Amino acid sequence: MGNIYQRVEAIFKLLFNELRESTKASEDNCREVAARIASEVARICHESKRIQDSGDVETWATTLARLRLKQCLHYYQMGAHRGRVELHATLSAIVYRYITPSQVPTSYQARLVLIEDFLQGFYAESLNAFRRENAIVTKYRPHTLLELAEYMAFAERYGKRRIPLPGHRTQQLIILRAQTFSQQQPPETSVDMEQAAEGGGTESDSVWNEATVHQVREAMVGHEPEPLEKSLRQTVVKELMKYLKDRQQHECVDYFTLRLKDLSAGEIEAILGLTPRQRDYLQQRFKYHLIRFALSHRWELVHQWLEADLERNLGLTPQQWQVFQGVLSAQQAELLRLKQQGVEPAAIAQTLNCTVSQVEKRWFKLLELAWEIRNRSVSGASASQDE
Repeated sequence: MGNIYQRVEAIFKLLFNELRESTKASEDNCREVAARIASEVARICHESKRIQDSGDVETWATTLARLRLKQCLHYYQMGAHRGRVELHATLSAIVYRYITPSQVPTSYQARLVLIEDFLQGFYAESLNAFRRENAIVTKYRPHTLLELAEYMAFAERYGKRRIPLPGHRTQQLIILRAQTFSQQQPPETSVDMEQAAEGGGTESDSVWNEATVHQVREAMVGHEPEPLEKSLRQTVVKELMKYLKDRQQHECVDYFTLRLKDLSAGEIEAILGLTPRQRDYLQQRFKYHLIRFALSHRWELVHQWLEADLERNLGLTPQQWQVFQGVLSAQQAELLRLKQQGVEPAAIAQTLNCTVSQVEKRWFKLLELAWEIRNRSVSGASASQDE
């Protein structure tokens, strides 16, 4: 036991001194990272039969420690942005030919979208593995550049780990994950970016007019709200944050937090360490969840906040309201009437001879139609003014 302790102590001192000389990180930060790497090296040396049988554990430990130090400093010296791009490119190159829906010819762009979606999940998995293997609290996230470099080096090694397979074969872990991911994609179509955010769409999904998203987003980042409006706005923000966290959309939470500060796209990219394409992908994913939240999850709250609830004819002008009612089917008109009367979903389902889930989906389509009519008019007015 003494030998193991001495070995860890010697490796720790080597790493700690190198990190202090090669980085601008604080002494405490260098000490924490050095301790984690030293513990990992000691664990590998202890658990590896090949290393134990070599009779030269100290040399192995030093070699492994220096390799991990080199990887960590490699990412540190590139910086947060270039480091993320480098890691993303490295892992993308490994999984490229494995990410494709079965039996479907996939375009280059479609495959890139799938790779982006796959890697977002893989980064979350590797961060959880990093926490678990280093016995860190489950809420830990890298904060300093050195910690980020340490995590990125770990994520690369984690993806390249060789997993034993039947027949004395091995395969890299990230390739196995990529193959499983591809097998889960529907064979008849490539995955839509927005549907991928929740693992698939529903019959109520549709392509949204940008004005719809713009209205909700602009209201959320508006300045100097009135006291009552401010209270309602805070409730909406809190509910949306909870909605995103419940669905493990932590990247969307980070993006939303920065959008609430009314930061530009460039500033968001710099803070989150994203490329313009990665930021655009994240924005599209956030947009999907924002609309699902606004028109399905808590539609009453959001519509009240936007002054577009049922008491205000869903925010439509008298003329728009007439157009809206004129395009409704008999069943849709009855659903609208029951909603206006405040009838509970279960009672509406019984009246319309359908399930509660079907009531929710049909109501989603009604709200979608109302927003389209309102935004179409707003867009038309803006175009007239521009002319």
